[in-house]
Amino acid sequence: MPAGTIRVRLDELLAERGMTLTELSHKVEITVVNLSILKNGHAKAIRFSTLTRLCEALGCQPGDLLTYD
Repeated sequence: MPAGTIRVRLDELLAERGMTLTELSHKVEITVVNLSILKNGHAKAIRFSTLTRLCEALGCQPGDLLTYD
């Protein structure tokens, strides 16, 4: 049985909020490059502090940002 994957729904949440990756980058003080790595599914890990800042800026819960497929 193949292992599931964690998917980051950053594109969907940004679109729903009419926000760009650059705007989010400024709000959470994370570089656009690092957000792109996360958005494209290339990140190996995410710090809880980063997840917290993303959720605060996007007005969401961690489960809104991350899904398990």
